[in-house]
Amino acid sequence: MPKFRWKGKDVNGVDVSGIMEADSKEAVTLNLRRQKITPTKIGISWKDFELKIPGLGEGISERDVVVFTRTFATMVDAGLPLVQCLEILAEQTQNPRFSKAILDISQSVEAGSTYADALRKHPKIFDDLYCNMVEAGETGGILDTILNRLAGYMEKSISLKRQVKSALVYPTVVVSVALTVVTFLMYAVIPTFAKIFLSLGANLPLPTQIVISASTFIEANMLFILAGVAGLILAFRYTKKTEKGGKTMDALALKLPIFGILLRKVAVAKFTRTLSTLIASGVPILEGLEITAKTAGNKIIEEAIMKTRVSISEGKTISEPLAATEVFPAMVTQMIAVGETTGALDAMLEKIADFYDEEVDIAVQNLTQMLEPMLMAFLGVSIGFIVIAMYMPMFSLVGELSK
Repeated sequence: MPKFRWKGKDVNGVDVSGIMEADSKEAVTLNLRRQKITPTKIGISWKDFELKIPGLGEGISERDVVVFTRTFATMVDAGLPLVQCLEILAEQTQNPRFSKAILDISQSVEAGSTYADALRKHPKIFDDLYCNMVEAGETGGILDTILNRLAGYMEKSISLKRQVKSALVYPTVVVSVALTVVTFLMYAVIPTFAKIFLSLGANLPLPTQIVISASTFIEANMLFILAGVAGLILAFRYTKKTEKGGKTMDALALKLPIFGILLRKVAVAKFTRTLSTLIASGVPILEGLEITAKTAGNKIIEEAIMKTRVSISEGKTISEPLAATEVFPAMVTQMIAVGETTGALDAMLEKIADFYDEEVDIAVQNLTQMLEPMLMAFLGVSIGFIVIAMYMPMFSLVGELSK
C-alpha cells in the first residue's frame, strides 16, 4: 500500500501535516475529512519507498528510543495531542524502520487504542517495562512525567551497559590479537623454519621441537580446528538458550573470581533501578517484580526475584525473601527493609542503584588496571617463547660453522 504525505488545516485553522497509508489520494482525503481536517496538499511520499534486502537493514537502537521518549514527553507536556506528536516524530525520525513503527502506533491511537496498547504491538522496540510504565502514566494522568522518568532510567541503563562492555572489550581484543598472531606464526612461518633446520641437519632443542610439533599439528588439522571452534560456539549458544544450560552458565558466571563480582554488582544496580522506577511510576509491586525478573538478564537473579514475588503474594515483606535467596548482598536487603519500614521503598531502591552504579564504575577501572599487565605478559610470553624457540637452533648452527 503506497504512502501519501499530506498537509491541511484542522477545525481551528492550524496547519497540520503527516503521512498516511492508503489505496489512493481519494482515500486519504476521505480519512482526513473524517478527522475534521481540510486537506490542502496530498502527494505520494517517494522517500518512504524502501528497497528491502534480506539480512540488511538499519536496526533501532536504545538511544533512538531514548531520544524519542524524551522528545515525546516534551511535546505532551506542551499540550500537543498524542496523534499529532507521533506524526511529527515519525516525520522527523531518521531511522526509517523506527519512523514506520511510530506511524503505525499513531494510527492505532487514532483508531481508538490507548498509547500503551499501541506500543505493545511492537514488543521488539518497547518492552514490558516501557509499556507498563506508559500505562500507569496514562491511568494517572501524568504521562509526561512518566516518560521523562522512563527516559532517565534508559539513559542510566545504557551507561551501565557501556561500562560493562568497556571492561570486556580490552581483554577480548588483546586475547584475539594474541591468538591470531600465534596461529599465523604456527601455520605460515614456523613450517618454513622447520624445513630449513631439517635441510641443515641441526640438532633441535626441546622448545623448538615443541613449537615445530605444534605447528605441524595445526597445519595438518587447520580445517578440523576451525570446525571444532565453530562447533563449540554453536554448542555454547544452544546450551545457553536451554533452561538448564542457561541457568548453569549464569550460575558459573556469578561465581567467576574477577568478572563474577562485577556481574553481581551490575545485576543489583539493574534490579534496584528498574524496580524503583516501576514503583515510583505507580506499577503494582507484584507486577513490577515480574517485569524486573524478565529484564534481569541472568536466570539465577530472575529465579530469586520470582521466588520473592511468590513470598510477597503470601503476605511477606520484600527484604525477607530476598535475603533468603542469598543472591543479593546483605547491605541491599537491609536497606530495602529500612525503605519498607519508612514507606519510601522507591527512594531507597534509587539510592542503592546510585551506589552500585558507582561501584560498577570503580570495579571496571580496577579490572582494567589489573588485566592490562596480565594480558601484556601473556602476549609477550606466548609470542616470545615461539621467537626464542626458533632462534635457538640458529645459535647452535652459527657456533658449528665458526669452528
